[in-house]
Amino acid sequence: MPCLNEAATVGTCVSKAESWLSANDVAGEVLVADNGSSDGSQELASAAGARVVSIAHKGYGAALRGGIEAARGRFVIMGDADESYDFTALSPFVEELRDGADLVMGNRFAGGIAKGAMPWLHKYLGNPVLSLIGRVFFRVPVRDFHCGLRGFRKRSMQDLSLRTTGMEFASEMVVRSTLAGMDIREVPTTLSPDGRNRPPHLRTWHDGWRHLRFLLLFSPLWLFLLPGLALLVLGLLATAALIVDPVRIGSVTFDVSALVYAAAATVIGFQAITFGLFTKVYAVAKGFLPADDRIDRLGGRFKLERGLLVGFVLLILGMVAALASLWRWRNVGWGELDASEQIRVVVPAMLGLILGSSTVLASFFLSILGMDKSIDL
Repeated sequence: MPCLNEAATVGTCVSKAESWLSANDVAGEVLVADNGSSDGSQELASAAGARVVSIAHKGYGAALRGGIEAARGRFVIMGDADESYDFTALSPFVEELRDGADLVMGNRFAGGIAKGAMPWLHKYLGNPVLSLIGRVFFRVPVRDFHCGLRGFRKRSMQDLSLRTTGMEFASEMVVRSTLAGMDIREVPTTLSPDGRNRPPHLRTWHDGWRHLRFLLLFSPLWLFLLPGLALLVLGLLATAALIVDPVRIGSVTFDVSALVYAAAATVIGFQAITFGLFTKVYAVAKGFLPADDRIDRLGGRFKLERGLLVGFVLLILGMVAALASLWRWRNVGWGELDASEQIRVVVPAMLGLILGSSTVLASFFLSILGMDKSIDL
């Protein structure tokens, strides 16, 4: 149980957990990971039968990480010390763990959320939306992504080397367990109004953003690659359509201004794709994300030399277009040019030069990143 100033409830929570251990003949302990309480929570937890460990590093995740390391059991069940979870109903978690599960998540929406137990914004927006994003991004096989009552094998969590220290620790545990291919299951659980006599530690928008930020940072595909690919394709199509003549759709005419924006979208899309590749290779090399066959296939198909070849071809095409624009200028005696016609030559030149140089630089950088994990790029 992570604990920070839970004097009003921690004793009751510990007593309930102790009674469940005794009633079900489970060899275990109740451990309270105290995160610097100043209200006597430590003494109350000890008096109720818990072993209290002090975690100096502040944060929900830091307290849980410290508690997991200190736990002596093969299985660990974590839950908040605020009386919102029922510590006398832990048998479904243990049964699934004994059956081979690595991580067992509680599902409050399946088990029941008492009136007043969860704020409206959390119940109908925050939790459902973040859980949906987790399922889409990572194919997480759970529907209540942020339930605080969950059980797991201690060794399985240690193998993941979890790193976050804040509320986003709840997301990291589920995401990285999924990416590691662990056996994840879900059981119904209940949520009751907490018994605190103070405001909760959870800050709706701040901690919601931290969860969303974590999900995005751990998914280069959705953060960089897919948006980048969409921008690149749309930008190239629009650029190709506008290079020769204006495009009229109904009463609306798209001309050189739209052409410049289309070229910008192409460049931004290309940069997003390269950033996605950089992030993915780096994360795999550093162990943040598991090895990916797609990265290995990429290394097999696009060696440094091939990337350099593509980059130099684009550079040459850009230079040819740039020389063509200079030739047109020369033909009018270095005087005034028709801006609309000139832009239709300058934009392809710019794209060739930017995309070519970016491809050359990206190829070198990908090769440098790949060295750390023997990824032959």
